Amino acid sequence: MSRIGNKHIDIPAGVTVAVEGSNVKVSGAKGTLLVPVNHGITVTVEGTTVVCKRDSEVKQVKQNHGTTRANIHNAIVGVSHGYKKELEMRGIGYKAQMQGNNVVLWAGYSHTITIIPNEGVKITLPSPTEITVEGIDKQAVGQTAARIREVRRPEPYLGKGIRYKDEYVATKEGKRAGGKK
Repeated sequence: MSRIGNKHIDIPAGVTVAVEGSNVKVSGAKGTLLVPVNHGITVTVEGTTVVCKRDSEVKQVKQNHGTTRANIHNAIVGVSHGYKKELEMRGIGYKAQMQGNNVVLWAGYSHTITIIPNEGVKITLPSPTEITVEGIDKQAVGQTAARIREVRRPEPYLGKGIRYKDEYVATKEGKRAGGKK
């Protein structure tokens, strides 16, 4: 039994949810998202709540039950509040610069790397070493932030690289620290 799928979703003020065939259309102050509904799941809007029910007890349908509910909930949060990921660059000469909507990264390579954001995602730079990724689609924001981080993941000895703002990187001691005295 899916515990997540059985939870009802409350619709906040200013957000409208409509079921259109095999999709759920979620509209709010920040924009509109279309969420596909998996086969075997029935979505109904009852007053100010959204209810997801499964049509059968087939394993795949049971697995899709919680996923569908979570995707609809993420869309409701996205159109009302939005999503935001913050990254920081650590290292000598590491910096970022905007070029139109794209971000150009200097991350210790002999060349620059240009990251094109996913559709509906906005990248801003509060400082040359801080990157903020914002949008209404949770998946697109997370994917864009992950692609930026993948350019130069934080390394475990000095901690240089691109990391999320709240990420903890466990550092190792080097060869010289454990040597004989």
